[in-house]
Amino acid sequence: MNVVDSSGWLEYFSDGPRAVSFSPVVKDEANLIVPTVCLYEVFKITLARVGEERALNVIGLMSFGQILDLDRKTALVAAQFSVKYKLPMADSIIYATAQGNDAVLWTLAEHFEGLPGVKFIKTKG
Repeated sequence: MNVVDSSGWLEYFSDGPRAVSFSPVVKDEANLIVPTVCLYEVFKITLARVGEERALNVIGLMSFGQILDLDRKTALVAAQFSVKYKLPMADSIIYATAQGNDAVLWTLAEHFEGLPGVKFIKTKG
């Protein structure tokens, strides 16, 4: 199973230089988990950058994966990860969702680098 964090989704949808790293993961819909907080972040940023029509299109494409709502157990584990790894709230929820579902977290976000179960894609070098 795989989880793509918001940075990965935004890179993929904007066809950025690292989009190719996320493409096989995004296209493997049977093994793709999408935390609802990723829907929020990607919709918000896409809405602000390019408008509602594109933002709704992006959310439609993300919805081909298995959408997972935040439940009590994941919320508490996320809070623990936030304290332990000094992660922001949304990122700790995304990481807890991946960890709780034995999924690899794919990301461009540097604060995930080195954490167990993370495939960090370097943006420089």
